[in-house]
Amino acid sequence: MQEHYNKLLTYAYNIVGSYEDARDVVQDVLEKYITLDKSNIRHESNFLIKSTVNHAINFKTRQSKKEVFGEWLPEPVSFENADTKLIRDETASYTMLVLFEHLSPKERAVFILKEAFNYSHAEIAELLEINTENSRQLLSRANKQLKGGKFSPHNPYSGIHIEILEKYQVALAEANIQELEHLLVSDIKLNADGGTKVQVIKGTEMGKTATATLLVYVQQQFLLDKEFTFQFFNHQPAICFWDNDKLHNCQILQLNNSGLIQEIYSIVDPEKLKNLIRLSHL
Repeated sequence: MQEHYNKLLTYAYNIVGSYEDARDVVQDVLEKYITLDKSNIRHESNFLIKSTVNHAINFKTRQSKKEVFGEWLPEPVSFENADTKLIRDETASYTMLVLFEHLSPKERAVFILKEAFNYSHAEIAELLEINTENSRQLLSRANKQLKGGKFSPHNPYSGIHIEILEKYQVALAEANIQELEHLLVSDIKLNADGGTKVQVIKGTEMGKTATATLLVYVQQQFLLDKEFTFQFFNHQPAICFWDNDKLHNCQILQLNNSGLIQEIYSIVDPEKLKNLIRLSHL
């Protein structure tokens, strides 16, 4: 069964949006499978995928969002961490994980199965025990909510990302609000997640000047003495601020086709940062 683990974990993570929860979902599925009478199971892989997807949907349906400081954001992952068992090309971008939170768990599952794993509507219907027309309707509703968003970029690690990160870091360090504004789209949105333990200045902020001013304030008050690294999480560039070897803040950026920053996801929740490792080669 271990040969199926990475695939199952990838399905579960895309649906629940938390690596730790995804591991629990897959562990539950595998533990139950061990005790089953397997005489009527003709295809082990298909059975495990179906069990994992439906268990993940049920988990997401039952899960109630905790009251957090700021906005609840998904748990990011790094594909360069050897302990991350997710399949890179079948894992959603961070922006998509955020958008998925506007979908029902079943809409989310249908979209993922179709866009990431190339399932047909007939296959999705069988997997989720619905009819094909229901599958099409769920996908249509998901696409309307996601507004044409792509599951994950094909070539995320380009020089433009590092260049933007460098300019962004310099503007923050120099408290240069005007230069920072030049890197942002006019309707930039900042989202901050402090979890249940870390209070954030503001959960969301919008607009160039307001966002740039808030970013500089946070930098001057809380991040000025922190070391930083440029990294990638869920196919997107990020700047990480470290207190020795402890990750203090991770800011994941969403860039548009012109290289401008259109959304920033700032995570200070220690529970969502504890599995991210430090890299220094970018």
